[in-house]
Amino acid sequence: MLKRRVFLGSLASLPALCASRADAQPEPLAAELRGAFDAREAGIVPGAADNQSRKLQALLDAAAASGQPVFLPAGAYEVSNLELPDGTRLFGVAGATRLTYTGDGHLLTARDARHVTLSGITLDGANRWLADYTDALVAFRSVDEVLVRDCAIIGSRKHGLQLERSGGSVTDCRITGAADAGLMAIETKALTVRDNAVSECGNGGILVHRWTKGTDGAVVSGNRISRIGARSGGTGQNGNGINLFRADNVIVSGNHVSDCAFSAIRANSASNVTISGNQCFSSGETAIYAEFSFEGAVIADNLIDGAANGILVVNLDQGGRLSTVSGNIVRNLKLEGPYVPDGAGFGLGIAVEADTVVTGNVIENAPKWGLILGWGPFLRNVVATSNLIRHAPVGIAVTVVEGAGAAIISGNLIAETPEGAILGYRWTEKATKELIDGAGDMAHLSIDGNRRG
Repeated sequence: MLKRRVFLGSLASLPALCASRADAQPEPLAAELRGAFDAREAGIVPGAADNQSRKLQALLDAAAASGQPVFLPAGAYEVSNLELPDGTRLFGVAGATRLTYTGDGHLLTARDARHVTLSGITLDGANRWLADYTDALVAFRSVDEVLVRDCAIIGSRKHGLQLERSGGSVTDCRITGAADAGLMAIETKALTVRDNAVSECGNGGILVHRWTKGTDGAVVSGNRISRIGARSGGTGQNGNGINLFRADNVIVSGNHVSDCAFSAIRANSASNVTISGNQCFSSGETAIYAEFSFEGAVIADNLIDGAANGILVVNLDQGGRLSTVSGNIVRNLKLEGPYVPDGAGFGLGIAVEADTVVTGNVIENAPKWGLILGWGPFLRNVVATSNLIRHAPVGIAVTVVEGAGAAIISGNLIAETPEGAILGYRWTEKATKELIDGAGDMAHLSIDGNRRG
């Protein structure tokens, strides 16, 4: 019969779980493990040659039933197909306790539960086959509160971690080597994804998706995301560091995102999104994208260095509207992207279409247009003011196609734009003379107070 043990002596040398934010105050690890079941008392020994899934499953069931945590000492454990019961609190020694997947299904899953905690464990998929019924090495479905912290999730043949219709937080984790996305969150409930490192994933970094458009409320903050591929191809479905799809009321802030095949941050049909204070380096396509049927996007104070396009806030034809684009630095763009372009192509600094204010941005080294306002007839209620644009063939390109709506272009400083400071276009064809001194006969435009540098 299993006995509970208090690990006061062995836990004295373990540090407290550190708070990554000043306002987070987790209990010390020793306190969380008082009265914990010791895996060794259940005959679960690190490094054992036999598969320990059955023993560990029995231990987890017994501990959850009695409301106690489980402590796995340092070492490697060969397991698979573990089902985490409601109330599971499984702890290890961060960087030293490893569960290695043996194959034939999945590694860990939990469903229809109120609370599950994983802490200080390396979850190693060993790049082994995963069953058709699971989309991830570690999967949670309909769990009210999932707490995954200070864990590593590595070597998954599908997604690394998936949360479906679940809430809680994923913090201070390392997710690497997933064949699909590092973290897939579907229809979550105010999930927090904070201070994680996600790298070397085949199709995506952190994905916040919904089957139907609606309130999601996720916060994706302080993560470091790098080297994200698009092995399944496409023109933006894959290859994004952070991707929101149909997920409204989401905050994406303070992330460091580099070397993504497509976008550093891509919001598709995501309304009321705030994208602020992020650093985006070496994006293969558009660094920050708000596209398709969204209403409400705040894109502020981001730094972009290296991309095919800087910031695009577009698709009025699909209902995309209502945004502010302010205080961003966008620089060192390129004409080449990951596919043959249509439309305006690549080499754009910032492009917007509807009900948008573009102000206080710095755009430098855009090889086509620094700022583009509208596309064809798709322009409505745009204000572009107090931006600095330098070193681009054309500073500001604005559509003059019939049916285009109103735009105000004022107080911008435009330098080193040899083909023109402000020009009117019919799609990609230049259609006006220089407009920096005024809109001329373009009744839908108001242009004044702009200066050449």
